[in-house]
Amino acid sequence: MANYDDLKIAVEALTGGTNSVIFDVDGYPSIVVKFDKKQIADLITDGSASTHPAFIVNGVEVPAIYISKYQNFVMNGKAYSLPFKDSATSVNFDQAKQYCEAKGAGHHLTTNAEWAAIALWCRKNNCMPRGNNSYGKDTSAPWEKGIVTYRYDDNGTLRDGRVATGSGPVSWSHDGTPAGIWDLNGNVYEWVGGYRTLDGEIQIIPDNNAAAQVDQGLNSTLWKAILENGSLVDPGTADTLKWDFLTKPSGSTENTFRLVKNIVNRPDDDSPYGGTSFAALAAIEGLTVPEILKALALMPADSGDHGNDRIYMRNRGERLGYRGGNWGSASYAGVFSLYGYYARSHSGRSLGFRSAFIPGI
Repeated sequence: MANYDDLKIAVEALTGGTNSVIFDVDGYPSIVVKFDKKQIADLITDGSASTHPAFIVNGVEVPAIYISKYQNFVMNGKAYSLPFKDSATSVNFDQAKQYCEAKGAGHHLTTNAEWAAIALWCRKNNCMPRGNNSYGKDTSAPWEKGIVTYRYDDNGTLRDGRVATGSGPVSWSHDGTPAGIWDLNGNVYEWVGGYRTLDGEIQIIPDNNAAAQVDQGLNSTLWKAILENGSLVDPGTADTLKWDFLTKPSGSTENTFRLVKNIVNRPDDDSPYGGTSFAALAAIEGLTVPEILKALALMPADSGDHGNDRIYMRNRGERLGYRGGNWGSASYAGVFSLYGYYARSHSGRSLGFRSAFIPGI
C-alpha cells in the first residue's frame, strides 16, 4: 500500500493546519477541514454562551470536528474525501451511514448539527458559498464552472449535471479560500444524520450524539422531540414542535407550512408537500421558537437574507433530511436548504453524502 505521509504533511503545510489527512481502517486517506469548537453566540447574533450542539458528544465537549473537504465517493464499501472525483450518488440514508461508519471509529455521516454549525458560521461571517446549482455553473455567477463528470439527456437536451469535487472556484468553498469545505451549495444533495420528522413531529438525536455511530433507525429509542422551551422529551409527548400546513392540502402541489405544537392540516395521502424559503419560515402566532431550532438551522435565527435557500417537509410518516441542493436547484440551493420530504429509502442520481470524523468517540 502507498505511503500517504507526504500527502498529510503537504496538505497541513499548505493550509496552515486547517486541513488535514485522516486515514481509515484500511490506511486510505481523506482530506478533512478542522472546525474548532464554537459557542452558539459565535454563530448566532445574541445567541447564548452555550457550546453549540455539534461539539457535544455523549455529554462530553469535543475541541473540534473534522468535516470532509469534499463530497464523498465510495471505494470498497467506504467513503472518501478527495478532489476531482465524481460524487457517490444513488445511495439511501442507511447506505450512506454505513459507508461512513465502515471507515472505523469516529467516522460518521455528517450530522445535521455539524452542517448547521458550518451554515451558521458562513452567514455570520458573510461568506455564503456559491456552487454548481445551475447545470455545471452557479446561477448567480454563471461564469463560475466546475469540471463536468456527469451529463444526461433531459427530453432531448444534453445537460451538465455533477461536477468533479472541488473543481469549482474558491467561491464554492465555505470560507472563500482554498482551505475551505467545498460544494455545500449544489452539485448533489447530502444526507445528514440526527434529524427527522415522524408524522410531522420534529425529532433529533440530542447534541451531536448521532456522530457516535448510534442507531438512527425507525424504531431507535434515541430520537427525542422538542418542546417550546427547548427541552427534549419522548416522541409523542403533548405539545412538541411540529411542521404543519396552513390549510389542509391536496394533490401534488407545494404548500406553505409553519412551526406548530398541534397538527390540524395533515393531508390524506403523501402527494402534498410543504415548501418555503428558509428566511420566510415562521412559527404560528404565540409560539416562541427555542434556540435549539435556530442552532440546528431548522428555523431562521434572524429576519435577514438567506440567499433564497429552500426548506421542504411532509408531515406523514418518517422523513429524513438532506441539505445543500443539487445541480438544478438554482437559487433554492444553499447552506440553509433542507429537503425533508422523502423516506430513508429514497435515492437518486443527485443525492449523495459527506462523512465527518471526531477522534476519541
